[in-house]
Amino acid sequence: MNKKEKLNKIFLILLSLFVVMLGYGILLPVLPYYTERLALNDNLDTDLINFHIGLLTSIYPLFQLLFVVVWGKLSDKYGRKPIIIIGLVGFVIMQLLTGFATSLTMLYAARIFGGIFTSSVIPVSNAYLSDITSEKRRTKIMAWSGVAASSGVIFGPVIGGFLSQTNLHYSYTYGVFHLDGFSVPFLLSAIFGIVVLGIILRWLKPSKLQPLQLHTIGNIKSKFIVGRYFMILLLLSFVLQFAITLFETVFSIFAKNELSFKSSQVGIGFMLCGLVMAILQPVFATYGLKILSGKKQMTLGFLISGIALIAFPFIRATSLIYITIIVFAIGGSMVTPNLLTAVSLLSKKHTGRNISIQTSIISLGQIAGPILGTWLIAGGFYYPFIISGVIVLTAIGLVYFLKQQNKAVDLDLLTNQDLDN
Repeated sequence: MNKKEKLNKIFLILLSLFVVMLGYGILLPVLPYYTERLALNDNLDTDLINFHIGLLTSIYPLFQLLFVVVWGKLSDKYGRKPIIIIGLVGFVIMQLLTGFATSLTMLYAARIFGGIFTSSVIPVSNAYLSDITSEKRRTKIMAWSGVAASSGVIFGPVIGGFLSQTNLHYSYTYGVFHLDGFSVPFLLSAIFGIVVLGIILRWLKPSKLQPLQLHTIGNIKSKFIVGRYFMILLLLSFVLQFAITLFETVFSIFAKNELSFKSSQVGIGFMLCGLVMAILQPVFATYGLKILSGKKQMTLGFLISGIALIAFPFIRATSLIYITIIVFAIGGSMVTPNLLTAVSLLSKKHTGRNISIQTSIISLGQIAGPILGTWLIAGGFYYPFIISGVIVLTAIGLVYFLKQQNKAVDLDLLTNQDLDN
């Protein structure tokens, strides 16, 4: 394979990652407004609207978590390209169902359907990239994979926020399907998905398969023992993702109900958060270690994020709201790459397995954050922000117990023979 052909393949894979994450980002600022409209159409108790927002947010990563291993095994058997195509088809259907939804039931169906099928795109796309790149260049390529995904989260909220306010001057209903202004961003996302699907079908060539190792906690054999060092890293990963998804969910509701933000203003907030994290994560990972050790960066990052969360509900000025979001994102940018690096260095033999376990724990944080956040809103908007902020600050204590890798006990967690037995 020549260099040009390899670059073309990498570009196509990054394009598929971008469009899937774009669809995810489009829904973030729109979900509270869309859920409220559908709940009123269903004559549901308005007190339950926030509950449904949290559940709709959590149900997507839940089904991704449940099906990611299935798609990984199928890609090992049938190839990466067919599974990526199936995922993109599922993505398009999810966007159409979301855009034409006339009830919360349809929206739930769209989220579940999307969680099942889009769970194939990101891990299998990364496996494709791994198949076509050498170990020497793999870290750089995976970094570009992260940039593609982050770019979708940056542009998605802006597109969703602004296009959801589009005035179509008409509303059209056919059976269980409905078209109006809220439909526009999702229909545009579906069109993007169709275009990318056509490109992938036409130009993406199958890769030479390498085994894709994806595990969930439930798939680990009984001989697997999580060392104390690894357990702390997993807990820190859970806390960080829990705080981020709780913030994303509660912020959109808080901005709508308390700050009277339009969906476009909510979208700007999400864009700023994604933009800061996309830019600063590689900066801290590359240059930050020259100033502060990974442990000190994580400590400072949790401190900054925790303080920002606690301060957030007391702020009302729009400019200060955006500044606080940026501060929160800066803290997260200091923690995320250091956690991933620490997990990847645990074991040369089982790097893929350890990262996949971390990914499963992150998914659990994505599920728990929105559910707890919307439940705490019942007591007032101060509770989810302050409680999550306290939890993040408490995580600093866990960072303190991290030892250097060569001083940590029981890091040799599992042998290949154990996995096969």
